[in-house]
Amino acid sequence: MSNIYQPAEDSYLMSGILKEQIPVLLEKKPNLNFLEIGVGSGIHLQTAFNSGIKKENIFSSDINKDSVNHCNLLGFNCVYSDLFENIEGKFDLIIFNPPYLPEDSREPEDSRLSTTGGVKGNEIIIRFLNEAKNHLEEDGKLFLITSSLAEDLYFEEAGYKAKELGCEKLFFERLCVWELEVMN
Repeated sequence: MSNIYQPAEDSYLMSGILKEQIPVLLEKKPNLNFLEIGVGSGIHLQTAFNSGIKKENIFSSDINKDSVNHCNLLGFNCVYSDLFENIEGKFDLIIFNPPYLPEDSREPEDSRLSTTGGVKGNEIIIRFLNEAKNHLEEDGKLFLITSSLAEDLYFEEAGYKAKELGCEKLFFERLCVWELEVMN
C-alpha cells in the first residue's frame, strides 16, 4: 500500500463532510449513485457505505492501478481511469480529492501522481470540472477539495455555482470542500 495515497488532513475533512451530507442527500434520493474519482485508499467509499449508500451504487476510479486493485479487494467497484476516461453513466454525487499542489521539483517522483495538480496546482481540477458535467445527473452535485496553495479557481467561469461546505486551516495552507452544481 506504499504507492497508494494514504488518508491525511484532506481525506478526513472530506470524510467528515460526507458523514454530514450523505444522509441529507439520501432523504431526497434513497437510490443515490455515488462516484469517487481518485479513490486512493478507499476511505471515502467506506464512509459512503457506512452513511447509507448501497454498495452496488458506489463506484470509483483511480489512475493508480495499486489503488484500483486495493479498492476492488475491499469489495468496491473500482476501475482504472484518468479522470472520466473509462467512466460510463451519470451520478448523483461525484467526489474528488484531487492532486492540488503546484509543481515542486523537490517533491519525490513517486508521490507527484497523488499530490501535484500541475504547474499552478489547479490544472487537473480544471480538467475535472470540464469533464464532470457529462457525468452528473440533473440536480447532481460535486464535492471537491481545493487548497490555498493552488492558483484560484473560478467556479462560475467553469459553469458551476459553488457553496463552501467546510474548511480546515493547516499551518501552511487552507483546505476547503466545495459543493458544486451545474448552473442552468
